Amino acid sequence: MKILLDSLSENPIIAAIKSVRDIDVVLERDVKVVFLLCGNILNMKSIVAAIKNSGKKVFAHIDLVEGLGKDEYAVKYLKLVGVDGIITTKPTLIKCIKNEGLIAVQRIFLLDSRSLETGIKNILEDKPNAVEIMPGLAHKVIEKIHENVKIPVIAGGLIWDKIDIENAISNGAVGISTSCKDLW
Repeated sequence: MKILLDSLSENPIIAAIKSVRDIDVVLERDVKVVFLLCGNILNMKSIVAAIKNSGKKVFAHIDLVEGLGKDEYAVKYLKLVGVDGIITTKPTLIKCIKNEGLIAVQRIFLLDSRSLETGIKNILEDKPNAVEIMPGLAHKVIEKIHENVKIPVIAGGLIWDKIDIENAISNGAVGISTSCKDLW
């Protein structure tokens, strides 16, 4: 977990890559952390190697890697290809990810007050290493979750400008996940 926090203290922007075509762009940027929201079992090893060779930390979103199941074998596969951590919306995978020695980032979508309550409950029960709040524009919610769960909070989704970044950081987020290349 220290590697993630150290990387985010150097640069809190996380490049969220939604297309393999963006890998060359991210290799040229100063971001220290990359969230892979694309790829498949055939190209994952080479993608991860290219990003890691550029000195960046790599987190794969297990739910978005094509050709993988959403189970312990998928976690073991991603560990074999060299990811530093795994992002998931599935609370049941958190323990498996941590047991493999990887950083577990639980992504939660906040739609209303009930999803906020459920999200906090799941975080406290499953104990991920970090939580990614979607959408990242919900800076008041970021503050509430940060106060309640005492683990690093990452804001992601709909982050389009520096004001969005400043609002999230000032309310407790340690990092910002964005696919907006201008912010990388």
